This record gives sequence, structure tokens and C-alpha cells, in this order.
Amino acid sequence: MQRDNRDTLEILKAELQFVRGGGYATRAKDPWQTRLALEDSPTCMNHAHKEDRSSCAECLLMQFVPADKRSEKVPCRHIPMTSHGETLLHLYRGGTEEQIEGALANWLQGTIASLEREKSAGSPCVSPH
Repeated sequence: MQRDNRDTLEILKAELQFVRGGGYATRAKDPWQTRLALEDSPTCMNHAHKEDRSSCAECLLMQFVPADKRSEKVPCRHIPMTSHGETLLHLYRGGTEEQIEGALANWLQGTIASLEREKSAGSPCVSPH
């Protein structure tokens, strides 16, 4: 089993770029195929591995999944995306494609900003002499 050792901040930035670039848009060649946020993007550590899949427990996104949902079959669907605690699973049940992508983009922007603040706060200050 492979551990997901990618940089969280860089992966979230790439996901935001993927969302903004229309990565989940329905394609003309397969309009019947639904693309699922996080799962059907390069963010997913199993994206290119249909047969030899790693456990979701090894994914860097697990840090955002509530502890009581980490044993779910697809844990990333349970990441709270909105201020009301709506998850991707909630949004799949009643949201439009635009609402899902909007919630994901907002969550990504907020999470990226938070991680960048943490990173800069943890950096040693370099004082000019």
C-alpha cells in the first residue's frame, strides 16, 4: 500500500485550478458520465489506478474528513464544504453541478488560505541586519 506523500497545499491549488478550468464539466464524447468532485480529478491518489488502488486511509485529504466518517467507502465525500457543514454527499443529493463546483472552489480557497497562514506563521522570521 502506498502512502500519499504529495504536498497538501500544492495538491489543493492544483485541484482549484482543475475546478476553475472546467475539469468536471460534462464532455460531449461522454455526456452520460458524471464526474465526481475530488474522486475524478488528479487530486485523487487513485485517479490513474483503476486496478491497483491504494486505501483512501492513505490519502492526504483524510486530514479534512471528520473522524467519524474516515471509515466510509469514499471518505472525501464527507468533507464539510460549506459553512453549514454540507458535504459533497449532501450536495450530490440535491445540488446542481454549479453549486457543487462552487462549494468545492470556495472550500479549496478557504483551505488553501488557512494552510498558507499556518505555513507562514510556522516559518522562522528572518530579520534584516
